[in-house]
Amino acid sequence: MENRPESKLPDHPVRVALLDLLAELGTVTANEAARRLGYSSGLCSFHLRQLARAGLIEEAPRGRGRIKPWRLRWDSAQSPDPDDQSFSAVLHLTPHELAELTASVRELIKRFPERASGDPDSRPVEVNFSAFPAPVNRTRQ
Repeated sequence: MENRPESKLPDHPVRVALLDLLAELGTVTANEAARRLGYSSGLCSFHLRQLARAGLIEEAPRGRGRIKPWRLRWDSAQSPDPDDQSFSAVLHLTPHELAELTASVRELIKRFPERASGDPDSRPVEVNFSAFPAPVNRTRQ
């Protein structure tokens, strides 16, 4: 998440930690974030709202009662550069599913022919695909 536009929202250690936590868990409430990160729930709530105001996160479908979960926004419209189509996600996959995902991406890339400059709209695009086990947070409560 380090490719955030600085003009939208300045980096702040709590915000960076919240974005990392959301990437790891998918959804999080201010109270959950506070327990995991060691900050107050009020501070986490404030920074979650700031991230939402900047368009980086959004409210997730609500659970029970007054619980307010948040999640990352993945739409590409939030990027100021229309040529930047990068994204990242943390998935929970079995080894078989990881192999299937990798094979699918390879097959998809094969559909695009290599060409030097035949189409005036085409241009070189660097594609990077990395899939590896993320560190497991063993301190989940």
